[in-house]
Amino acid sequence: MTEEPPLIRRSTWLWLALGLALAALLYLLRPILFPFLFAAILAYVCLPLVRWLDRHRLPRTASAVAVLLLVIAALALLFGIVLPLLVREITALVTQVPGWLDTLDQRVAPWINEHFGTDLKFDLDALVLTLRELIASSENIGARVLTSLKMGGLGLLGLFTNLVLLPIVMFFLMRDWEKMVARIERLIPRRWHDAAVALARECDHTLGQYLHGQVLVLLVMSVFYTAALWFTGLDAYLPIGIVTGLLTFVPFVGATVGFVLATLAAFMQFGEIGAVAWVWAAFLVGQTVESNFITPKLVGGAIGLHPLAVIFALLAFGQLFGFTGLLIALPASAVLAVAARHLVRRYHASEFYNAP
Repeated sequence: MTEEPPLIRRSTWLWLALGLALAALLYLLRPILFPFLFAAILAYVCLPLVRWLDRHRLPRTASAVAVLLLVIAALALLFGIVLPLLVREITALVTQVPGWLDTLDQRVAPWINEHFGTDLKFDLDALVLTLRELIASSENIGARVLTSLKMGGLGLLGLFTNLVLLPIVMFFLMRDWEKMVARIERLIPRRWHDAAVALARECDHTLGQYLHGQVLVLLVMSVFYTAALWFTGLDAYLPIGIVTGLLTFVPFVGATVGFVLATLAAFMQFGEIGAVAWVWAAFLVGQTVESNFITPKLVGGAIGLHPLAVIFALLAFGQLFGFTGLLIALPASAVLAVAARHLVRRYHASEFYNAP
């Protein structure tokens, strides 16, 4: 085995040091990275549409502006309509829980005690007191938010800055993405160029397949759960259906949260197990269709991560980088998975692995 020249060894260590310094800098700057990372993810997801418009003779700048306006309209619709509906339905559920618990204590608990020889009893006074406090706090949440905004002028300024920066960064990324990628490619040392470009292309393919497929999965499942819960007659079908669909990217968590919310809402509204069973059937069909047909068809094995690995990635990146970490957890996991596959292939081809 030939030894690398000293110059190559020094340049390799130099690039490794620069990489570590860049990683440390990103960690230190994590509080201000949110608008840039969020805009980069949105821009990456929207790039195929921008390129499609560009190919159909709409100037690149106009294409970026059109897609940006579409994204702003979609986010405004989501946060302006769905979020208030969800808050309203949850508040309505909380106000009905004391009566539901009283019914459990008078009808369900005696039946359980009679058939199983237990001494089950709900501590209604403590639960009702807690729920009343929650209701009171939910009613005063607007005043408390306004008070906090008045006290936290820097926080309000930061929020405003992020809201202004987000569309600006997204616009320039969509318009100049290929130019930025070309400039980065020219900085790669020539001896690493082919391997780095091959790795980047595989990462781009994997990440694009995952993100674009996942967006379609979220939209399809949001429509499915909303329509299915509407069919059952549930009043809170819209917010619960959309929240369940949007949380589908976290394995089992989205369906579990939606199942619990829909079950509580159904018990509050219908009060009988037969009607609630239709809600359960909707989630059973949704999970079956999503796991066996929708996700395999639209996403496939893009990342190849086990559901436990996905949950761990979300928790780990969230712990390290806060809410910004949740945004980059799955894209970063996709890139790390591709890099790990490259390292494993090189390891299998190495003398160390193949030595007798």
